[in-house]
Amino acid sequence: MYGGRLKLFHLSDIHFGLEDRLALDWARACIAREKPHAVAITGDLTMRARHREFRAASAWISGLEVPVTVEVGNHDIPYFNLYERFLGPYGRFKAIKRMVESELDLPGLAVVPLRTTTRAQYQRFPWSNGWVTGKALAQCLAAIDAHPEGTRILVAAHHPLTERRHDGKLLTINGTRAMEALAGRKVMAVLSGHIHDPFDLVAETAAGPLRMIGAGTLSRRIRSTPPSFNEILIDGDDLRVEARNLEHVATPDMQIAEVPENALPPREPGEPVAPVGTVPPVDPPVH
Repeated sequence: MYGGRLKLFHLSDIHFGLEDRLALDWARACIAREKPHAVAITGDLTMRARHREFRAASAWISGLEVPVTVEVGNHDIPYFNLYERFLGPYGRFKAIKRMVESELDLPGLAVVPLRTTTRAQYQRFPWSNGWVTGKALAQCLAAIDAHPEGTRILVAAHHPLTERRHDGKLLTINGTRAMEALAGRKVMAVLSGHIHDPFDLVAETAAGPLRMIGAGTLSRRIRSTPPSFNEILIDGDDLRVEARNLEHVATPDMQIAEVPENALPPREPGEPVAPVGTVPPVDPPVH
């Protein structure tokens, strides 16, 4: 049986090291004032996975005073210490370890993690795009299947699960298989980040439709829309998304119409801003 009306805040790509302090302070004030039932942060807490960036990110997240789940982003795995990258890639999360890839259980709703980051990818370099390994998918599906029938499920991941760009370029490895499996389990939506622009799209799979919801960024590493986070309201089977932002741009104008490959690097001072709601040309991958 469903619980009552639920409010979740969906944040992503806060990128301490290149954070937008005004946007972070605003988001924290919204959380403190409105007390959502939970906050899901879909990865890229840091810019370069430096210790000082993790300390700052962990302090900010620990002060939110609501239930939080955190996904690992590609920027959160050590860049410069290859020994640590391969043997202890998630050790720098220790201050918020209890939140990392933790399932959130709310009345009639579960937020289930799906890891899309890897230490390395033998198929390609750099290792910035997603890969849903067989193990990661099996763990996610087992967590979903452990819930009673009728439980509403949201899946939280860092990378959008789109496997191929429109021109055939590989994006998230095994994304198609993952989307089909999640659609077959009637998941309400997959929450993700990585792109730095919000979106709310439906992917058609062999097992039926799957809703994909992306959050923007709260960093200075913006793409075509201002810093933002998603407010998600769930009432029964109804799920509504608002892309909240300090510039008061309407949600339909914030949400992009397709999933590009990557977020762009920061704009240079004086560089023109793409019109809100458009997708700039795709640059080479940025790790």
